[in-house]
Amino acid sequence: MTSRSSGPRSSPGVLALALPALVVLAAEPLYLLVDTAVVGNLGTVALGGLAVGGGLLAWAAALLNFLAYGTTARAARRAGAGDRAGAVTEGVQATWLALALGLLVLLLFQLLAGPMTRALAGGPGPVAEAGEEWLRIASLGAPLLLVSLAGNGWLRGVQQLRRPVRYVLAGSLLSLVLCPLLVHPAGLGLPGSAVANVAGQALTAALFVRALLREGAAWRVRPGAVVRQLVIGRDLLLRAAVLQLAFLVAAGVAARTGTAVLGAHQIALQLFFFLALVLDAYAIAAQTLVGHALGARRPDEARATARRVALWGLVTGCVVAAVLLALRDVLPPLFTDDPAVLAQAAVVWWFLAGFQPLAGVVFALDGVLMGAGDVGYLRTVTIASALVGFLPLSLLAGPLQLGLAGVWTGLTLFIALRLVAVLVRVAGDRWLSAPETVTR
Repeated sequence: MTSRSSGPRSSPGVLALALPALVVLAAEPLYLLVDTAVVGNLGTVALGGLAVGGGLLAWAAALLNFLAYGTTARAARRAGAGDRAGAVTEGVQATWLALALGLLVLLLFQLLAGPMTRALAGGPGPVAEAGEEWLRIASLGAPLLLVSLAGNGWLRGVQQLRRPVRYVLAGSLLSLVLCPLLVHPAGLGLPGSAVANVAGQALTAALFVRALLREGAAWRVRPGAVVRQLVIGRDLLLRAAVLQLAFLVAAGVAARTGTAVLGAHQIALQLFFFLALVLDAYAIAAQTLVGHALGARRPDEARATARRVALWGLVTGCVVAAVLLALRDVLPPLFTDDPAVLAQAAVVWWFLAGFQPLAGVVFALDGVLMGAGDVGYLRTVTIASALVGFLPLSLLAGPLQLGLAGVWTGLTLFIALRLVAVLVRVAGDRWLSAPETVTR
């Protein structure tokens, strides 16, 4: 192990890490936005099918996103302590774990695609059938997608954020080219979207595996290391599970309200996920910088990082909100020309724009606490906010005939509750001495 330097070391700035992270985070949802626009021109049934099938696959990916965030935390602590070889080893073990979990996800979707899409679509019908067809094809890329998450994690941990940019862009550009060609000229329709998705994921995963091979790390599976990754992943997994359950419930409420409502919800939700990942670039920077600072035992630097990323998140959130409001009559028609869908999209637009400044701060401070290893607190806060705010209002939106306004009020309350909780936590000192699971 390389010895720790006794003197202060310069760290890259927040923007130096956030900008490459932004490209990586935005690439996949940007492709999904284009995919939604391409499929939307096939009609509301295809758009609804993409919402159902894509929602289930996105649920699985988000549920297992600890492969990126947990690996970043562990690798950053080791790199901050001067152990780059140990940080790379975390990447190898995370890759094996990603393959195993990806095969389980693939098996689950192949066995249960029909029942799951019918449940989400509100029963049998054209939308459920379209969603099942899309999901059976797209789920073939699940192991590849998870391998890419693990690759992103260890490279972020060693502050190598430019390489993931190249890898993710290569895969996304391939999908971007193939999607409209397969859907329309090739005549595959909705399945063409799924094939393009898998092709891009295959290229990206191959590039991440090549990066590990070039490091010369041993590829032996180390059960103890995998178990330790699962320990930090446990809290992130529970957190993600409740969060994704809340989003699935919201999508189910929208589906039962009508096809136009589901289509508008899909458009707004894809924009929300895209913007959330854009703002999450500050969380990636914070996680890397805080992990390095605490690995080198420099808590004052970690606290200064928290202040900087919170400010950047707030300012960026305000800018995003202003842009959304300025383009509220321009963006929705890019996805559909259905008047009913556009009318519903207008309902949720004010919610989507209004909570962006709050979300900017929340996502940035989430990254601070993840980098500190304070994932138990994040788990509790997220679950409590979902159970108190998001889920109840989503479930009541149907019986009370609140429609999308009710669902998105719940989402807004969910973000506001999390904001209060993370601000209180970062203002204190307990997060600086959070359980250091990532270093054992």
